Amino acid sequence: MATKPLKDLPGKTVERLSQYRRLLYNIYDQSKHHVFSHELAALMNLTAVQVRRDLMLIGHTGSQSKGYNVKGLMLLIGRIIDSEAGQKVAIAGLGNLGRAIMSYFAGKREKLSIVAGFDNDPQKTDRNIAGVPCYHINKIQEVIQRENISIVILTVAPEAAHDVAKLFLEAGVKGILNYTSVPLTLPQNVHLEEYDIVTSLEKLAFLVKH
Repeated sequence: MATKPLKDLPGKTVERLSQYRRLLYNIYDQSKHHVFSHELAALMNLTAVQVRRDLMLIGHTGSQSKGYNVKGLMLLIGRIIDSEAGQKVAIAGLGNLGRAIMSYFAGKREKLSIVAGFDNDPQKTDRNIAGVPCYHINKIQEVIQRENISIVILTVAPEAAHDVAKLFLEAGVKGILNYTSVPLTLPQNVHLEEYDIVTSLEKLAFLVKH
């Protein structure tokens, strides 16, 4: 049994679980069926203690002689992260970044799929990109509700971020991944992840400097 309700797992733990699963897929593809905590730790620049702590939080323990069962751990993480019915995602902003994300994510996860793209440029809509239908932004309400989309990735121009986010909130999305440089303030019942490449680069620059 997990040592705490799964809904209360720390966000950083959930991030690492996703990363573990990605590594486990690669390990399983190499016909390796067991893995030790120190092996996962080395692949992620973590300590073995951190790996074991994360897996104990989800109620999973390994064997001292064999380590963790790769397939069993993949399935368990999938049950924790994924929605049984699957979840649908939209992308707002079909510039270079939006199209790259759409193409990269195609087919990556069975239970999480990008099913719609939106833009205000008519030359980028009424077409498919990586198999995903793209719509004018004035169809947000209609498409979000018809497709039951719960998450949106924002890759719009910074000056449009607040207005576009508001449109998706009004349409009923419950999670926003913000790739713009503008911080968003959302209602408490909406989950927000901010991705700031400048901050990440400045962090690396600091570490390299020192």
